[in-house]
Amino acid sequence: MIYLDTHVVVWLYAGDTDRLSVPAREHIEGDALLVSPIVQLELAYLKELGRITAESALILETLEQSIGLGVCRQPFLRVVVESLGQHWTRDPFDRLIVAQARVSGAKLITKDRTIRENYGLAVW
Repeated sequence: MIYLDTHVVVWLYAGDTDRLSVPAREHIEGDALLVSPIVQLELAYLKELGRITAESALILETLEQSIGLGVCRQPFLRVVVESLGQHWTRDPFDRLIVAQARVSGAKLITKDRTIRENYGLAVW
C-alpha cells in the first residue's frame, strides 16, 4: 500500500507519467494505491484556481477505474490529530496528506522536497 500526493494524481490523470521518477512508477505499478480524502478537496481548489480543468470526483473515479486508486477510509479525526504535530509546514493539505500516510505507517509518493525531508517514508 502506498499513498499518492496530489500532484502525482494530477499527472496520472493527465497521462503525464514521464514526470514520475522510475521508483515512483515502479510503486504505482506494483502497490495498492490510496489517497487521503483531503486530496479530493485540494483537486477542487486547483480547479477553482484554473490549474486543472477536470472536476475532482471525475479525476478520482477515472483513476479508480484505470489503476485501482482508492480513497482511504481511516477515521479523519485520527489523521487530524496526527497532523497537529507536524510543524514543518503551514500547508494544511501537505500536513494532512502526510499524516494520512503516517497513521498507516505507509509510504507516500511525492516530488515535494520538503515532504521528503520531513517524512522518512516519502518516495521519489
